[in-house]
Amino acid sequence: MERREFIRKMLSRTGIGAGLGVAALGGAIGYYQPRKEMYRQNVASGEDAERLATPKNAVVIGGGLAGIGSALELARKGFRVTLVESSPSLGGKLTGWDLDALGERFPVEHGFHGFFDQYYNLNEMFAYAGVKDTVFDPAPGYPVLFRERGPEVYGQTPKWFPFNILSVVGQSRSLDIASILKDYKGLRQVIGMFRYDYGNTFREYDSIDFMTYCRQGEILPAFVDTVLHPFADATMNRMEVLSAAEAIRYFHFYFMGSPEGLAFRITNRDCMTALIDPLEAKLRELGVTVLKGRRAVRLHTAAGKVAGVELQGAGGGGGVLLQTGEETVPERGWVVLKGSNGVPVIVSRQGGSITAFDARCTHMGCPVTHDAATGGFYCPCHAGHFDTEGNPVGGPPEAPLARFDVVRNGGTLVFRVPETGPGSSGEVIPADYCVVASDVRGTRELVLGSGPELDPLASSVATLGEADPYAVYRLWLERPLKSAEFPFYTVSGYTYTDSISIYSDFQEPFISWAKKHGGCVLELHAYAIAPEDVKPEETVRAAMKEELHHLFPETRDAAILHELYMQQSNFTRWAPGDHSRRPGVETPLSNLFLAGDWVRVDAPVFLMEAAAFTGRMAANAIFRQENLKATPLPIVPMEGIFA
Repeated sequence: MERREFIRKMLSRTGIGAGLGVAALGGAIGYYQPRKEMYRQNVASGEDAERLATPKNAVVIGGGLAGIGSALELARKGFRVTLVESSPSLGGKLTGWDLDALGERFPVEHGFHGFFDQYYNLNEMFAYAGVKDTVFDPAPGYPVLFRERGPEVYGQTPKWFPFNILSVVGQSRSLDIASILKDYKGLRQVIGMFRYDYGNTFREYDSIDFMTYCRQGEILPAFVDTVLHPFADATMNRMEVLSAAEAIRYFHFYFMGSPEGLAFRITNRDCMTALIDPLEAKLRELGVTVLKGRRAVRLHTAAGKVAGVELQGAGGGGGVLLQTGEETVPERGWVVLKGSNGVPVIVSRQGGSITAFDARCTHMGCPVTHDAATGGFYCPCHAGHFDTEGNPVGGPPEAPLARFDVVRNGGTLVFRVPETGPGSSGEVIPADYCVVASDVRGTRELVLGSGPELDPLASSVATLGEADPYAVYRLWLERPLKSAEFPFYTVSGYTYTDSISIYSDFQEPFISWAKKHGGCVLELHAYAIAPEDVKPEETVRAAMKEELHHLFPETRDAAILHELYMQQSNFTRWAPGDHSRRPGVETPLSNLFLAGDWVRVDAPVFLMEAAAFTGRMAANAIFRQENLKATPLPIVPMEGIFA
């Protein structure tokens, strides 16, 4: 609805009709509206060059959205860019792979993704890569299913304050404006979230968790349960361990300070086909060398700068990875040990023979465990399977596990990287500039394994952490889900399930499969599993199925034709006190930069937009050193409307 029409109707209903009143109220409302801004630290001087006169080498480590964003911007300015990704595919958390099921081949990914209108930098990346608007469909609404009461459905909210927040209250069955106004202390605490200011907010609230913030402020429990809790869970961090400052920034970015309201889009194809493949094609068109399935293992430094990036799997290994006493390896079974650079090593002793593999799955670096049923190895993150020799036999992994050499030196076991083969290293890519855009785990391993020159950076990187594990459970059912009115639901009040996506309602090829077979394909997500609820896979799956039956009783009698369960831990932790210890985009090494949603920035960005933003921000830091024009970085307002 247009602003003037909305104001006119509101005033007519309240009996205010004078032209002066309309103008005055309209002016006040206009003054307090959030507006799209440009990030101030990246304003171009107007005198800088558009491109390098002489190309220089830039190595970007990590092929997620942050790395892709950096690589795109650097290549546009004339850099020779090499993008290194340990996985067989680009995309990071947006990556996908194919699954053989029910005699067909289906694309699968890490879970459902919504693309909000305020993802300004990410959407610019998509547009530059030629991603068509036709791959997106607008979300029809934002429904929330509660365990103990009826659902709440939030539709398209007005973009103008205060009508945006009044719209949320007005659409709710369990909230009313009178109760909220009576709750004076709680109302003040909610209004405080409209006062987001980077410096003050993190100084005052980063030391407590968001649940404590809500309780101390005596926010109306119904408002917490209906609005704050379900939306906060989408940070992939539980309210009890989520920094209150990060939560306030999150709500500022997604709603309270966003000029775009709650509007978001969903892809009608899998993310790899719709988004990542066009981005990769654009990278190659710009001349970027894309190295997939290659892990960066060490940054070579000289004179306070990165001189090159060493890759795994190129020959010339032989270095000592780990030394430990023989007593640490049991006679039977498997044990995971930590190498000197943080690399997990899974080790077994059979008689006098000792076998050791790199315990990182070759798909996306997730930890593998011993599979007692087969004698091989299993990656629960993406259902990858390896045989006893470390060769991939199921799921998305394409390369074998790296195998380490083991020699005895008295009573000590010495684990070495082999001279050749998938565990070896040696090839070094020269770098005039380097951007590390891996996830938290990958960045930690790389920095901690790169020698003493990175010690000043290593201390802050070592404090980074992952959020509680999350689970994705996709089911092919023999019957349609007729009672579902929306393709996506947020869920509140259950032990595991935090959202449900009905893929057969919005994405191909699942739409066609459901029409052909009369079934449905849906996916349950557990955003952050509390430590006390981390159980064996069979237990969690059974519990999530029961929760599905409670949410949609018609599924109880529907046979499961196929299922895929994945559990992983690679989302960024936003715990109280973490923020001040995070490294920023710039590092003590003058030509080394960091990018990812885990990087400390003062801009109000979050999740996918934070990755895209910091990737471009890292490129801009390089452009400043080369006197090149910076890429403008659009953002929602830096401060809340009452700041």
